[in-house]
Amino acid sequence: MIFDLSHYRKNYKKGSLLESDVPLEPLKLFHFWFQEEKNFHKIDEEPNAMSISTIGEDGVPETRIVLLKMYSEKGFVFYTNYLSLKGRSIKNNPKACLSFYWPNTERQVLIKGNVLKLSIKKSDEYFYKRPKENQIGCWASRQSTIIPSKKYLFNEYQKWNNFFQKNRIKRPFYWGGYIVKPYKMEFWKGQPNRLHDRLIYNYFKEEKDWKLCRLSP
Repeated sequence: MIFDLSHYRKNYKKGSLLESDVPLEPLKLFHFWFQEEKNFHKIDEEPNAMSISTIGEDGVPETRIVLLKMYSEKGFVFYTNYLSLKGRSIKNNPKACLSFYWPNTERQVLIKGNVLKLSIKKSDEYFYKRPKENQIGCWASRQSTIIPSKKYLFNEYQKWNNFFQKNRIKRPFYWGGYIVKPYKMEFWKGQPNRLHDRLIYNYFKEEKDWKLCRLSP
Protein backbone atom coordinates (compact mmCIF):
# COMPACT_ATOMS: atom_id res chain seq x y z
CA MET A 1 0.00 0.00 0.00
CA ILE A 2 1.24 3.46 -0.91
CA PHE A 3 -0.20 6.70 0.46
CA ASP A 4 1.05 9.75 -1.41
CA LEU A 5 1.20 12.83 0.82
CA SER A 6 3.23 14.98 -1.55
CA HIS A 7 0.30 17.35 -2.11
CA TYR A 8 0.22 18.31 1.60
CA ARG A 9 1.80 21.72 1.49
CA LYS A 10 1.47 24.98 3.38
CA ASN A 11 3.02 28.34 2.59
CA TYR A 12 4.12 30.02 5.81
CA LYS A 13 3.56 33.76 6.00
CA LYS A 14 2.96 34.87 9.60
CA GLY A 15 5.86 37.24 10.14
CA SER A 16 9.59 36.65 10.33
CA LEU A 17 12.35 36.08 12.89
CA LEU A 18 15.20 38.56 12.76
CA GLU A 19 18.30 38.90 14.91
CA SER A 20 17.47 42.56 15.55
CA ASP A 21 14.14 41.59 17.11
CA VAL A 22 15.23 38.91 19.59
CA PRO A 23 16.63 39.23 23.14
CA LEU A 24 20.14 38.27 24.18
CA GLU A 25 18.87 35.34 26.28
CA PRO A 26 16.80 32.54 24.71
CA LEU A 27 14.51 32.04 27.70
CA LYS A 28 13.06 35.50 27.18
CA LEU A 29 12.21 34.65 23.58
CA PHE A 30 10.75 31.28 24.63
CA HIS A 31 8.59 33.02 27.22
CA PHE A 32 7.33 35.58 24.70
CA TRP A 33 6.49 32.86 22.18
CA PHE A 34 4.81 30.66 24.78
CA GLN A 35 2.64 33.50 26.05
CA GLU A 36 1.53 34.28 22.50
CA GLU A 37 0.79 30.63 21.84
CA LYS A 38 -1.38 30.37 24.95
CA ASN A 39 -3.67 33.02 23.48
CA PHE A 40 -4.57 30.61 20.67
CA HIS A 41 -5.52 27.76 23.00
CA LYS A 42 -7.93 26.70 25.63
CA ILE A 43 -6.09 25.19 28.59
CA ASP A 44 -7.22 21.64 27.70
CA GLU A 45 -5.49 21.95 24.32
CA GLU A 46 -2.13 21.80 26.09
CA PRO A 47 0.17 24.35 24.47
CA ASN A 48 2.78 23.04 26.94
CA ALA A 49 2.87 19.65 25.20
CA MET A 50 6.39 18.87 24.03
CA SER A 51 8.19 15.90 22.58
CA ILE A 52 11.23 14.63 24.43
CA SER A 53 13.86 12.52 22.72
CA THR A 54 16.30 10.35 24.62
CA ILE A 55 18.71 7.59 23.64
CA GLY A 56 17.24 4.19 24.48
CA GLU A 57 19.04 1.26 26.02
CA ASP A 58 19.44 -0.16 22.50
CA GLY A 59 21.24 3.00 21.33
CA VAL A 60 18.27 4.15 19.22
CA PRO A 61 16.55 7.53 19.77
CA GLU A 62 13.13 7.37 21.42
CA THR A 63 10.58 10.18 21.29
CA ARG A 64 7.33 10.68 23.15
CA ILE A 65 5.07 13.55 24.24
CA VAL A 66 5.17 14.89 27.81
CA LEU A 67 3.89 18.08 29.42
CA LEU A 68 6.13 20.96 30.40
CA LYS A 69 5.23 21.90 33.98
CA MET A 70 7.61 24.76 34.72
CA TYR A 71 10.38 26.75 33.10
CA SER A 72 12.88 29.28 34.41
CA GLU A 73 16.50 30.35 34.01
CA LYS A 74 17.39 27.02 35.65
CA GLY A 75 15.71 24.88 32.98
CA PHE A 76 12.59 23.07 31.80
CA VAL A 77 10.72 20.75 34.18
CA PHE A 78 8.59 17.66 33.55
CA TYR A 79 7.48 14.69 35.67
CA THR A 80 7.40 10.98 34.96
CA ASN A 81 8.10 7.48 36.26
CA TYR A 82 11.83 7.05 36.87
CA LEU A 83 11.56 3.34 35.97
CA SER A 84 9.89 4.00 32.60
CA LEU A 85 11.72 3.67 29.31
CA LYS A 86 12.51 7.39 29.29
CA GLY A 87 13.61 7.25 32.92
CA ARG A 88 16.00 4.38 32.25
CA SER A 89 17.27 6.12 29.12
CA ILE A 90 17.97 9.29 31.06
CA LYS A 91 19.80 7.33 33.76
CA ASN A 92 22.08 5.77 31.13
CA ASN A 93 22.52 8.96 29.09
CA PRO A 94 21.38 12.10 30.96
CA LYS A 95 20.79 14.27 27.92
CA ALA A 96 17.60 15.07 26.04
CA CYS A 97 16.14 17.08 23.21
CA LEU A 98 12.83 18.87 23.73
CA SER A 99 10.70 19.95 20.80
CA PHE A 100 7.71 22.29 20.68
CA TYR A 101 5.64 22.68 17.52
CA TRP A 102 3.06 25.47 17.48
CA PRO A 103 1.27 25.47 14.10
CA ASN A 104 -1.01 28.39 15.02
CA THR A 105 1.97 30.71 15.07
CA GLU A 106 4.07 28.68 12.59
CA ARG A 107 6.85 28.19 15.13
CA GLN A 108 9.08 25.47 16.49
CA VAL A 109 11.52 25.43 19.41
CA LEU A 110 14.23 22.79 19.85
CA ILE A 111 16.07 22.53 23.15
CA LYS A 112 19.08 20.34 23.85
CA GLY A 113 20.20 19.97 27.43
CA ASN A 114 21.55 17.95 30.31
CA VAL A 115 18.93 16.22 32.46
CA LEU A 116 18.96 16.13 36.26
CA LYS A 117 16.49 14.77 38.79
CA LEU A 118 14.62 17.33 40.83
CA SER A 119 15.01 17.26 44.59
CA ILE A 120 12.73 15.08 46.68
CA LYS A 121 11.17 18.25 48.05
CA LYS A 122 10.31 19.59 44.59
CA SER A 123 8.88 16.25 43.45
CA ASP A 124 6.81 16.00 46.62
CA GLU A 125 5.48 19.54 46.21
CA TYR A 126 4.22 18.82 42.71
CA PHE A 127 2.92 15.31 43.47
CA TYR A 128 0.67 16.54 46.28
CA LYS A 129 -0.77 19.26 44.06
CA ARG A 130 -2.05 16.66 41.62
CA PRO A 131 -5.64 15.37 41.74
CA LYS A 132 -6.05 12.33 43.98
CA GLU A 133 -7.01 10.18 40.99
CA ASN A 134 -3.73 11.03 39.28
CA GLN A 135 -1.77 10.26 42.43
CA ILE A 136 -3.38 6.83 42.62
CA GLY A 137 -2.62 6.29 38.93
CA CYS A 138 1.10 6.57 39.71
CA TRP A 139 0.77 3.57 42.03
CA ALA A 140 -1.42 1.57 39.66
CA SER A 141 0.84 1.87 36.61
CA ARG A 142 4.33 0.41 36.32
CA GLN A 143 5.02 2.54 33.28
CA SER A 144 6.48 0.83 30.19
CA THR A 145 6.13 -2.70 31.61
CA ILE A 146 4.10 -5.36 29.78
CA ILE A 147 0.67 -6.05 31.27
CA PRO A 148 -1.81 -8.80 30.31
CA SER A 149 -4.82 -6.59 29.58
CA LYS A 150 -6.52 -3.26 30.10
CA LYS A 151 -8.72 -4.93 32.71
CA TYR A 152 -5.59 -5.73 34.69
CA LEU A 153 -4.71 -2.02 34.80
CA PHE A 154 -8.22 -1.08 35.95
CA ASN A 155 -8.05 -3.76 38.65
CA GLU A 156 -4.71 -2.39 39.85
CA TYR A 157 -6.18 1.09 40.01
CA GLN A 158 -9.16 -0.14 42.00
CA LYS A 159 -6.90 -2.05 44.38
CA TRP A 160 -4.85 1.03 45.16
CA ASN A 161 -7.95 3.22 45.29
CA ASN A 162 -9.38 0.95 47.97
CA PHE A 163 -6.08 0.95 49.85
CA PHE A 164 -5.88 4.73 49.90
CA GLN A 165 -9.38 5.07 51.26
CA LYS A 166 -7.82 4.15 54.61
CA ASN A 167 -4.22 5.22 54.08
CA ARG A 168 -2.49 8.47 53.24
CA ILE A 169 -1.25 8.66 49.67
CA LYS A 170 2.51 9.05 49.43
CA ARG A 171 4.60 9.82 46.38
CA PRO A 172 6.06 6.58 45.00
CA PHE A 173 9.85 6.51 45.22
CA TYR A 174 9.97 5.77 41.49
CA TRP A 175 8.01 8.86 40.41
CA GLY A 176 9.19 12.46 40.29
CA GLY A 177 10.58 15.34 38.31
CA TYR A 178 13.41 16.08 35.92
CA ILE A 179 14.87 19.38 34.86
CA VAL A 180 16.46 19.86 31.44
CA LYS A 181 19.25 22.42 31.64
CA PRO A 182 19.67 23.79 28.10
CA TYR A 183 22.93 24.44 26.32
CA LYS A 184 21.39 24.86 22.87
CA MET A 185 18.06 26.44 21.90
CA GLU A 186 16.86 26.80 18.32
CA PHE A 187 13.91 28.96 17.27
CA TRP A 188 12.27 28.19 13.92
CA LYS A 189 9.78 30.42 12.14
CA GLY A 190 8.06 29.30 8.95
CA GLN A 191 8.68 31.50 5.90
CA PRO A 192 7.45 31.63 2.29
CA ASN A 193 9.13 29.39 -0.29
CA ARG A 194 10.63 27.20 2.46
CA LEU A 195 13.24 29.88 3.28
CA HIS A 196 12.51 29.47 6.96
CA ASP A 197 14.09 31.54 9.71
CA ARG A 198 16.28 29.52 12.10
CA LEU A 199 18.05 31.28 14.95
CA ILE A 200 20.10 29.22 17.37
CA TYR A 201 21.50 30.13 20.77
CA ASN A 202 24.54 28.21 22.04
CA TYR A 203 25.65 28.46 25.65
CA PHE A 204 29.38 28.80 26.29
CA LYS A 205 30.10 27.62 29.82
CA GLU A 206 33.50 29.29 30.05
CA GLU A 207 32.04 32.69 29.22
CA LYS A 208 28.73 32.03 30.98
CA ASP A 209 27.00 33.57 28.02
CA TRP A 210 24.73 32.74 25.08
CA LYS A 211 25.86 33.31 21.48
CA LEU A 212 23.35 33.74 18.65
CA CYS A 213 23.74 32.69 15.04
CA ARG A 214 21.52 31.96 12.04
CA LEU A 215 21.18 28.59 10.35
CA SER A 216 20.31 27.95 6.73
CA PRO A 217 16.87 26.39 6.40
